[in-house]
Amino acid sequence: MDVRRVLCVALVSMAGLAGCTGTPDAAAPPAPKAAQAAAPGPVLSITDPWVKTIKGGGGMSAAFGTLVNSGDTAVTVLKAATPAAPRVELHETVQEAGKMVMRPKEDGFTIPAKGTLTLEPGGNHIMLMDVKNPVKPGSEVRFTLTLKDGSVMEFTAVGKDFAGANEEYQPGHQ
Repeated sequence: MDVRRVLCVALVSMAGLAGCTGTPDAAAPPAPKAAQAAAPGPVLSITDPWVKTIKGGGGMSAAFGTLVNSGDTAVTVLKAATPAAPRVELHETVQEAGKMVMRPKEDGFTIPAKGTLTLEPGGNHIMLMDVKNPVKPGSEVRFTLTLKDGSVMEFTAVGKDFAGANEEYQPGHQ
């Protein structure tokens, strides 16, 4: 094997190049799959996102859906934001003194590798406080989630009427 053929094979292996010339009988081997792979897509997504409707401004609402982690490591959501409310918190709902109460989830939401986390009424949810304008059925509300690694994920939730989930705040929280 001559030097040109060795260099050609090395280049093909490293950069996915094809069609090196210089040896008439040398067929270039196919590029390795890693060189042909597309860039990975987002690791975190959400299915069926929705936000509880609210009739007037100044009240509270919440966003729900299922967070899906398609990656090989756990992902932690540290905070959420939306133009619909100046204050947004990640909340959990727990039973305390015989009542269901909401409280901030200080460490955020962790979604296991290849796993899901359901945001639902009466459970984990994204709490919107001091909502300025009504959220009507069918309206769209944009959200941005900030992850522990500093990246962000954006999604849009649809307004839906929901009469349940009348939990109270944990004592000491407003």
